[in-house]
Amino acid sequence: MPIRVHLDRVLLERRMSLTELADRVGVTIANLSILKTGKARAVRFSTLAALCRELDCQPGDLLLYEPGPDDAPTDDEET
Repeated sequence: MPIRVHLDRVLLERRMSLTELADRVGVTIANLSILKTGKARAVRFSTLAALCRELDCQPGDLLLYEPGPDDAPTDDEET
């Protein structure tokens, strides 16, 4: 997956636990853990907004796009 999640780094910088963030955002610890480990396949904009609000950050602080060889556009995607 070319999207990397840096939630663990931001939590460490903010000196905040995953449990505290889950309580503040209203998301289960299990779902935040899935996001933190990079196993999430999607994230709702409302969840992303709540994370940014509570962590006082921008979406780009949490998510990073790292293209790889499997991400080359196909002939259909080049237009």
